[in-house]
Amino acid sequence: MGRSTYEGPILSGDNRFGPLRDVGYTELIQTAYIDFAVTTGNGTAGYAGSSGQFVSSNGTPNLNAQLFTPSSAFSTAGPTTATPTADTTSNIYRGVIMYLPINSQIIDVIVDMPTILTISGGTFTGTNVYVSNNTTAAAGTPTYASSAIGTSTAGTAGRQTVAYSATQLNNMQATTSDIQNPNIGQNPSFLSQLVWTLSIAGSSLASPTAGQFGFTVRYRQYDPNIGTSTTYPYGNFD
Repeated sequence: MGRSTYEGPILSGDNRFGPLRDVGYTELIQTAYIDFAVTTGNGTAGYAGSSGQFVSSNGTPNLNAQLFTPSSAFSTAGPTTATPTADTTSNIYRGVIMYLPINSQIIDVIVDMPTILTISGGTFTGTNVYVSNNTTAAAGTPTYASSAIGTSTAGTAGRQTVAYSATQLNNMQATTSDIQNPNIGQNPSFLSQLVWTLSIAGSSLASPTAGQFGFTVRYRQYDPNIGTSTTYPYGNFD
């Protein structure tokens, strides 16, 4: 079977024209899986990153990912690189960076923990997953969603509960313009950055030695021009 990458919103249906038009947008997903029991580094399946280094999505093996400072301003120098916050004995951060088309509508955020998180030393005071357009510090407010894995413990294995505030639900309707596309000849010239931050807070913390996490985002890519007579007639989007 062949494989190709399609640029632009994906639509499907039976009837493209008329009052019974049933064409709709296809939902897309990006996923990532990290495993703290993996002892080898960058380029290994399940690689969970390290202090100051998050990993990429949809990768087998997992690779180091680049974090950028979110900005909707155009710059001939391109996007500004950034580095996730380094670990301390009171905060450990690991995460995944995904890139989405701008103005994507986030439908669902899924956080799975098949194996409970284990730290080689110290005491947990709070473990959370934050979903935002940048890294989120412990007890911070992410742009899109959050999941409280545990307070004084590492939580319970399984699919975790994800919480959305009213503001976050509104933010999910259209992801922000965060990164200038290095190939500015393409359209759009900006991308959205989606950052999953696993925030482990506590005291006298050492390194994570076990724990598996799966991160999945479901989203739609919309085309605001479909159906406008100035761009192309309603229904003509071959």
